[in-house]
Amino acid sequence: MAKLKVDLHPIFNRGQAIESALQQAMDEAESRRIRTVEIIPGKGSGQLKKRVLKFLDRPEVKARYHRLDKDAKNHGRLFVYFRF
Repeated sequence: MAKLKVDLHPIFNRGQAIESALQQAMDEAESRRIRTVEIIPGKGSGQLKKRVLKFLDRPEVKARYHRLDKDAKNHGRLFVYFRF
């Protein structure tokens, strides 16, 4: 099963680049019919993860994916699942 991985460490402090990377990952997952997108905001203070969760909670974004899981063993990772 194919999985798309988005590591946000290199762009942690550039707001527009974060939004763009997340949007691009969603678009690519839909166009290539990839069922799982792994987003790595990292552990840190948790601010980046909050920003990612806020993005994924938008109504227009939330309608695109099936479910969202937080990794139980590593709180610096999120999984977004698509249903095709």
